[in-house]
Order: sequence, then structure tokens, then C-alpha cells
Amino acid sequence: MPKVRDALMAAVQRLGDRVDAEVLLAHALSKPRSWLIAHADDMLSTEHASAYEVLVARRDAGEPVAYITGHRGFWSLDLEVTPATLIPRPETELLVELALERLPRDAASKVADLGTGSGAIALAIAHERPHAQIIATDASADALAVAQRNAHRHHLHHVSFVKGHWFIPLADQHFDVIVSNPPYIESADPHLTEGDLRFEPPSALAAGEDGLDDIRRIVNDARHHLLPKGWLLMEHGWNQGEAVRMLLRNAGFVDVFTARDMEQRDRVSAGCWPRS
Repeated sequence: MPKVRDALMAAVQRLGDRVDAEVLLAHALSKPRSWLIAHADDMLSTEHASAYEVLVARRDAGEPVAYITGHRGFWSLDLEVTPATLIPRPETELLVELALERLPRDAASKVADLGTGSGAIALAIAHERPHAQIIATDASADALAVAQRNAHRHHLHHVSFVKGHWFIPLADQHFDVIVSNPPYIESADPHLTEGDLRFEPPSALAAGEDGLDDIRRIVNDARHHLLPKGWLLMEHGWNQGEAVRMLLRNAGFVDVFTARDMEQRDRVSAGCWPRS
């Protein structure tokens, strides 16, 4: 039976990533990662060593850690994720930050999250804005089931979930803020067949020849679902900021801008709807 330290180092050599190795071992042991340091000289049981080997083999084959463990942290929330949902990523927290800047802390507001997946964006906003009424849509019933479980787990009961593509299930409802992290990768992008993306739902990643098919639809339809002075905010690819700003301006949005992520790449574009 190996020691915790030895099993971990063998996995690091195999995976080339210490964080992944630690997360998987902590998951196999049902312990926090901090436990691994304090118990580095403990012996792993045969059962735990075998379970860890299975997890490491799955990661070595390319499966994302989030799908292996079934969890991913986002904002201040620990979220369930499955292969039915996109894996929440740190750069998407910028979208949440920008939305929160446009929502009052202590007054009612209405928010729509389009293509919610695991519910990450909607639930992060709900966590920070308890007076907001939030509706999250997704075309996938499996994804909505995950999002609903996440909402229940974190007691965020002011979020409702409806099945349908983009605005279709929202009928004639209007919102102060509409947010979305839609598919925005070009359908022929070779990255779709590499790394973690191989395991994520294609419908949540690719959007036509230039990656803007869904963004075009959202921009066009958002005009009919925003209250006066309401905001539309969308995540997109690092090279799509200029194109998305043009779409927003051409549709009649004002105060259009693009915000950059921590790597100084265009990440979120937004516009305000000035009309009644």
C-alpha cells in the first residue's frame, strides 16, 4: 500500500499537473485537499489506491476533472456538473461581475440567463442579489435538471428554470438585465476535437461558420425582451469583440462596450437598450 505522498507524486508524474492529481486524490478519499498535506505519510488502503488509479486513468485519457468529480467551483459556489453541461470557467465570472454592477442590491429587478447549463451565472447572480427575480432557460432538459439541483442545494429559490431555446420560453416577458454565455466557437475550429472540449456538449460550444450564429439571434431578439435602459451582456471569444459590438450597435443598442478578462482578452460585450 502506498503512502499518500507517493501515490500523489506518481499521479503528478503521469498527469503532469499537481492540482489535478490533488483534486482527484482528495475526491477519492472524500477529504479536502488540505488534508493531503497533513496526512502525507498516511498509508492508502487498497480500496482507496484502486479508486485513485481509476480516476487518474480517466484524467490521463483526457476526461475533464470536473466531470470525473462531478463538481466545479464558480464564484463562491460549489456546483454539480455533468457531461450535459458546459464546465463553468473562471473567465465567465467577469460576466457575473458586470451584471451585478447593473443590478440594485436592495431593490427588485428581473434577470434572464439564456442557456444556463449548470446554472452557474444565474445562481451566482442570485447569491449576490436576493431581491432579483431570475429566470434561466436552456434547451436541454438534462442541463436544467442539473441547474435545478444546484439551486436547491444552495437554497436559491428566487431562480426559476424553463426549457426552451434562448427567448422562446420567455414569451412577452421583459427584463432589466439579460445575460448569456452562448456557443461562440467556429464550427470548424480544431480545438473542438482537443483537450477538455472533446467531452463537453457540442451544442454548448459551436455556433456556425464564424461562431456568431447564436449571438446574432440573441442580439436581435433581446430588443423585444429588455425594459428601457435594460442591459444585454454576452460572453464571446477573444477575437469576436469588434464583431459583437457592431452587431449590438446595428441593432440599436447604445453605450456599447467590451470588457477584457484577466489575460487582457476581449471576453464580454454589452449594450443598453434605450427604447420603450
